[in-house]
Formats: sequence, structure tokens, C-alpha cells
Amino acid sequence: MKPSSLEALIEALRCLPGVGPKSAQRMAYHLLQQQRPAAEHLAMCLTRALQVLRHCARCNTFSETELCPRCASSRRDPALLCVIETPVDMNMMEQTHAYNGLYYVLMGHVSPLEGIGPRELQLERLLERAMDGVVTEVILATNYTNEGEATAHYLSEMLKNHGIRVSRIARGVPAGGELEYVDSGTLAQALRERRAMTG
Repeated sequence: MKPSSLEALIEALRCLPGVGPKSAQRMAYHLLQQQRPAAEHLAMCLTRALQVLRHCARCNTFSETELCPRCASSRRDPALLCVIETPVDMNMMEQTHAYNGLYYVLMGHVSPLEGIGPRELQLERLLERAMDGVVTEVILATNYTNEGEATAHYLSEMLKNHGIRVSRIARGVPAGGELEYVDSGTLAQALRERRAMTG
């Protein structure tokens, strides 16, 4: 039997991070009971975003144009390439005002348990980007989770095997922490104290 439109809405809201069945139900009723104009606006914005957003050809973040504004800027240092897991992490890095290079967004991390390996992350695109003849250092700023550490280790080996200088942001970021939840002062310190990746 096909679920009702209300049931379908509740189930759809559960795709959001941290939203369980009860939270999804509360959100659905709130939008329908008290925020119908806001719900219509939300639906319109989501539809538009899905239609116009694509991946930047250079850094892989979301962009409405072939190159995002950061990649298109002549004010950024093209010799530095910071590798991060998500666009949210890029926003956090920008809030530190401690980095003026370019980025590459993995859109995830290596996680064998989730079936995400190097192929799923399209790491050959990152390698091609890092070997463009302009990049002199790749800064690994993946999260200090088990998956983030595994990703950093894999990337370090891959990049160093091609003669690329690799560094890792320092552990000012707490172990098990995700960049999205780290204050900008801590993140700025971690960036300044990055270290070279060794064997």
C-alpha cells in the first residue's frame, strides 16, 4: 500500500542528519500546521538548488557555475591545496582567516564499512588536480575520526608516491572531532601547526 503524503513527508525528513522518526514527525506537523508559507519556500529553494547546483570543475564543491568563486579568484594562492571532506568543512576553514589557498572537497571519506573506497571518492581527480604543475603543497584537513585518519593516511601515501609535498593539520582539532563543530580559533591554530605526513 502506498504511504500517504504525510507519511511520505515524515519519511523523507528522516534523511536529514540526526533526525529520527519523532523529530521528523514534529517537523512535518510544524511545517504543515504553522509554517505553510515557509514550507512552500523550503520546497521551492530545494527544487531550485537541485536544478542549478553542480560540482565545481576544480575543487568539487557545490557551485552554480563551472568554477566556484574561490577557484575563480585571482587573490588566492594556487600553490596550496587543502583537502577536506565536505563543503561545510570548507566554510569552517574560511572562518579561521588563516588560509588563503585553494581547496579540494572529497564529498566524504574512506569507509570500507559503508562501501566507500578510493574509487567512490574519485581520488584520481584529486591526484590530477594536485599534479597540475602549480600546487606545491597539499594540506590534508580531513576530520580526526577513524575514517578521516584512514583517508588522510591513504591520501598521504598516494600523493607522496607521486612526489607531492603533503602536510596534515595539527591536532588542535580534538580526536574524534569533526571540523563542523570546532571553533575557528582552534581550527586556525591547527592549520598553522600542520605537520608533514611521514611513513
